[in-house]
Amino acid sequence: MHEALDELPEGKVVEHIRSVLVATGALPKRDEQMVRLERHAKDLVASHATAEGRKILHRYATWHLLRRLRRRSRGKEITHYQLTVARQHLRAAVYLLNWLESQNLTLATCRQTGLERWMTSDDVRLRQEAGHFVRWALAQKITRDLSFPAEQWNGPSQPMDDEARWDTARRLLHENTLKPEDRLAGLLLLLYAQWPAAISRLTVDHIEETDGAVRIRLGAVPVELPAPVAELTLQQVEVRRSHAVLGRTDSPWPFPGGRPGRPISAWAMGERLRKLGIRLAEARSTALFQLATELPAAVLARTLGIDITVAVKWQRAAAGDWAAYAAEVSRRRTSPQHPIHEPGVPT
Repeated sequence: MHEALDELPEGKVVEHIRSVLVATGALPKRDEQMVRLERHAKDLVASHATAEGRKILHRYATWHLLRRLRRRSRGKEITHYQLTVARQHLRAAVYLLNWLESQNLTLATCRQTGLERWMTSDDVRLRQEAGHFVRWALAQKITRDLSFPAEQWNGPSQPMDDEARWDTARRLLHENTLKPEDRLAGLLLLLYAQWPAAISRLTVDHIEETDGAVRIRLGAVPVELPAPVAELTLQQVEVRRSHAVLGRTDSPWPFPGGRPGRPISAWAMGERLRKLGIRLAEARSTALFQLATELPAAVLARTLGIDITVAVKWQRAAAGDWAAYAAEVSRRRTSPQHPIHEPGVPT
């Protein structure tokens, strides 16, 4: 049945019909973002003029980009952001190979001077993304003479306004005219550095209330929420569970989307937060920077659901006094269920 719908022209009507059929159990669930990416990759590979180029693009798309995405997603649906990044990397590879073809060159015959000529040309597109492809080709020994160093991230480069972050958090805590789900999503970004993609995927099962404490599982270890945020979270969970009583199919999602049985998309979530005046990247950087001054990298990674290497870089950027923190922790008596020092909440 999925295959039959795939034969129809893409559009909102087909997406809605598919969502209804999946939500009611008539169709099995599948990763629609991955299906779109596979279809896009197939079309892009076929667009290249030479058989050798199509062979290389197929290897890059199938055995590197798609394989890596499946491994990283661990059985979960990929996000719109992941889809966009993979598309950009593949398009960049196509652009570079098309340019090489126009110069009667291949990856094997091109020299560094030729690559640099392309990199500095006026019509170059997705230059940094093409670097990913060149480094892959070098690792695969498709080329031996090209070099395209990766740009290293060395911490935040823009000034971050922590006071503005707290002002926005206070507004979300107390301004009842705003939608509760938008207030909660904004606070998860401002206080816990959660991207819209991660927020949109939360379910009511990620939230638990035991012994008067409310915890949310953003990573491997639950985080105990401070009282004002806990109240807002329980309010949103109750709304979703009441929908389940009424037979709604989208009940597991605290942040439901427009399609039946589906959460809000990361893009739509980001747009709603921007309308609240939140600058997503700046707000998350500020939150991570502040948390990294208070917590070691291992705690950040386990509780916020971020990669340990990212957490280490933020720790170095924040240059916190970890020896003093470790001494303080050793003096505390902390329950295994409360491993994180919760961020302060403005009043």
